[in-house]
Amino acid sequence: MKVIPIYIEAGISGFESPAVEYKELGLSLDQLLIRHPNATFIGQASGQSMEGIGIFDGDLLIVDRSLTVKNGDVIVANYNGCFVCKLIDKPQARLLSASKAHAPITIKPEDDFQLEGIVTRSIRLHHPAPELTACMH
Repeated sequence: MKVIPIYIEAGISGFESPAVEYKELGLSLDQLLIRHPNATFIGQASGQSMEGIGIFDGDLLIVDRSLTVKNGDVIVANYNGCFVCKLIDKPQARLLSASKAHAPITIKPEDDFQLEGIVTRSIRLHHPAPELTACMH
């Protein structure tokens, strides 16, 4: 994929497209967004519990398994058989939502908890991607 180095404003000016004479850069989205390709996977967010930090229902989450989790990181975990995206409160062993509508979840010793990775990027889709929906279900 080639990147077109143009700045896009929300307004419409009626002038010729700035992409008419573009300069191609040798940079791919993979190179730009993924630091550790062999330890990275992409998931899709579901629900509204993380909207307070800008992760919305349907957003793509780039998750890196190679990073060491720090307190306050946005993580993806398998919690009692469900994949969740939450903020981690390591000192108190809790999973936190970015919404006051959702109470913190305390991770108990009897819970089945597996950290899957740290969310390093989220990508908002502004147009439905049927091919993505088909492979995520």
